[in-house]
Amino acid sequence: MNKTLLVFRHELATTFRRRSFLIIAFGLPLLAVVVVAVLTFLRGDSDGSGAATPDAGPPQIQVEGYVDQGGLIRVIPDAIPAGHLLGYPDEEQAQQALASGEITAYYVIPADYLERGELFYVYPDSKPLLSGGQEWVIMRALVENLAADPELAELVWDPIRLEWTSLAAEVQPGAESSESAQFVPALMVILLFVSFMMNANLLSESVSGEKENRTMEILMVSISPRQMLVGKIVALGAAGLTQVIVWIGTVVVLINLGGQTFALPPGFTIPASILAWGVVFYLLGYAVYGSLMAGVGALTSRMKEAGQASFLVLSPLMIGYMIGLIAPLAEETTGLLPVVLSLFPLTAPVLMMMRLADGTVPLWQLLLSAVLMLGTAYLIIRAIAAMFHAQNLLSGQPFSAKRFFRALAGRA
Repeated sequence: MNKTLLVFRHELATTFRRRSFLIIAFGLPLLAVVVVAVLTFLRGDSDGSGAATPDAGPPQIQVEGYVDQGGLIRVIPDAIPAGHLLGYPDEEQAQQALASGEITAYYVIPADYLERGELFYVYPDSKPLLSGGQEWVIMRALVENLAADPELAELVWDPIRLEWTSLAAEVQPGAESSESAQFVPALMVILLFVSFMMNANLLSESVSGEKENRTMEILMVSISPRQMLVGKIVALGAAGLTQVIVWIGTVVVLINLGGQTFALPPGFTIPASILAWGVVFYLLGYAVYGSLMAGVGALTSRMKEAGQASFLVLSPLMIGYMIGLIAPLAEETTGLLPVVLSLFPLTAPVLMMMRLADGTVPLWQLLLSAVLMLGTAYLIIRAIAAMFHAQNLLSGQPFSAKRFFRALAGRA
């Protein structure tokens, strides 16, 4: 146990001293926050006020009147502020109210409005010619009174309601849809895929690098292959999880900081359930792919070969990545292929997170996918641990797919 801890501390310290890891894990998120902060400030300052403009609330509604010659308007809708649409028995009284400044304009609804569908808008000569008034007020009043049913009137007034369901659990009621928000599932796929690729390759490079500089020969004298494997996987898994937490935390900060800049719907947040499942699937996914990449490192004698061999091992993850990017944009996240591959252990880490970010996933599918990944990780770790023996670690043979799969099956 002490030797495993020593390997863990060494690998973790080595990883956090890598300049490339620090830039990607911490530098890029910090740069993103700074850029969005500047864009948000410039957006708020674009009106020349020198500071972000606070929410000014709904626009002011002018007081107008109407003359209903057909007796169509019986009640004023609740959507119209009280005292902003006044009724007059005839046009003479409406003219007097207009002249006295009681109203800014008035509408005349002819008795044959239902047959002709025409009404008249009367405003003073001083009113700008290009000003179209606030015709929605009289339109809303006519719709509600003609429909005689508030629910029917609401459907007539707004027949098509676009509701975005991605991350719906935490979006406030009444939040509007946003095209920008539709990219969140794909963003989750990208974050996890990049982290898997980067940290799994670090594990392979660590093993193959120690073989190349002959450090492995010294290690094999004082530590067992299983102790070395566990120490490396846990250390780089912890580093990768830290990286993902920083990235997802940055996304949350960017949403809160630049929601208006990205045109995100009001009240948009990332639910805590997605973050929790993200940790679960990341750890299970890294246990699978980190172990496989450690096996690649065990069977390669040079770091250059490890990079070439990693393409073979990571190809299922790449397939899941491509489907995870395309499915949300094509609105096919609930199709048969994404659902099946989100349960398949080698593609589940990215595709299940894509489905979670895009909408609700049944609990039984989440549990089944996690159990399948856990079982697969256990079997792969056992196979790779058996692969970590002197015959493979100290061998100078070049990497081959046939030799890798034979060793993985325990026939090497």
